[in-house]
Amino acid sequence: MFSNSFPDRDVMAGLVARMLWEIKAVHFRADDPYKLASGMASPVYIDCRKLISYPRIRSAVMDFAAATVLRGAGFEQFDAIAGGETAGIPFAALLADRLGLPMIYVRKKPKGHGRNAQIEGHMPEGARVLVIEDLTTAGGSMFTFIDAIRAAGGTVDHGMALFYYGIFPEAETRFANGGVRLHHIATWRDVLAVARADRLFDEATLASVEAFLDAPLVWSGNHGGVTELPTA
Repeated sequence: MFSNSFPDRDVMAGLVARMLWEIKAVHFRADDPYKLASGMASPVYIDCRKLISYPRIRSAVMDFAAATVLRGAGFEQFDAIAGGETAGIPFAALLADRLGLPMIYVRKKPKGHGRNAQIEGHMPEGARVLVIEDLTTAGGSMFTFIDAIRAAGGTVDHGMALFYYGIFPEAETRFANGGVRLHHIATWRDVLAVARADRLFDEATLASVEAFLDAPLVWSGNHGGVTELPTA
């Protein structure tokens, strides 16, 4: 059951970063960069889906998510929690349970048969919906779900990401232009701070990761990746 005592934001961010390292959900590989779906070369990689397999960590993260939303948005601002297909679905269920709210989930596209539904579950007309994802890079996937909810008659003014890249100005622009306030717990800079404090990597690796966080597309271009994010 969620407690009404709200931890400090920096404490929550640091703890989530440590949890991600503990379960090996985050990785640094500066000498052999990851190639992301966008074509970007990256020295960092994250798999937030691993959180669902660790009950104690999962419970703490969802307490932090509830605290972040209640502190940032208010206590009576939502009628439903929505998870995006597929990674956001378990976290929507967990957060809805924490907040005592109905849950729905949103497909990336209408399913193409039956009622051709894109939104599963019951969403009344005008329902105020919080959309949650496991992570947000530049906001594109979250707005796929936000746009679907709005088209179906729902209202979305807030989004929640357990993890936010926090390095792309395009993301801030997208959320501002879309009229959505993004709430999040941890970012890559929190993960880097823990890695540096605990000396998890040599200084050259840490410096390369920091250079990526400061100028990700420049770093990508210098390591064989794209120099622009897709506009879609």
